[in-house]
Amino acid sequence: MSAVVQFLHVRLAIAVILFAILLGVWGTYQFIRHRAVSGGFRSAYLMLCGLTAVQGLLGLLNISLGVGLRNPLHVVYGIFAVIFLPGLYFYSVSGRSSKAREAAILAGACWIVLVAFLRGWTTGR
Repeated sequence: MSAVVQFLHVRLAIAVILFAILLGVWGTYQFIRHRAVSGGFRSAYLMLCGLTAVQGLLGLLNISLGVGLRNPLHVVYGIFAVIFLPGLYFYSVSGRSSKAREAAILAGACWIVLVAFLRGWTTGR
C-alpha cells in the first residue's frame, strides 16, 4: 500500500510542477499583454490549488504509513504551497486590484510556488 501511495505522490509532484510552469507562462503572457486572466485560467489555477492539497494529503498518508521523511523542510514547502496558492487567489479576486494586476499576482504566485515545488522535489528525493 505504501508503495502505491508513494508512487502517486511522486507522479503528482511531476504533474503539479509542470502545471505550475504552464500557468506561470499563461499568466505572464496575459500580464504582458495587459489583459485580465480568463475564467479558464482561474479554473486551472483552482485546479492547481486542489492538486496541491491532494499532493499534501498523499504526503501525510505516506508519513502515516511509515515512509521515512528525508528532510523536514519537505513538509514546510508543502504547507507553504497549500496556504499560499488559495491565499493569493482570494486576495486577487477580492476586487482590490486591477485586472492586469490580477494576472501579475496569479502568474507570480505560480512562479513562486514552482520554486517551492522544486525545493520540495529536491528535499523529498
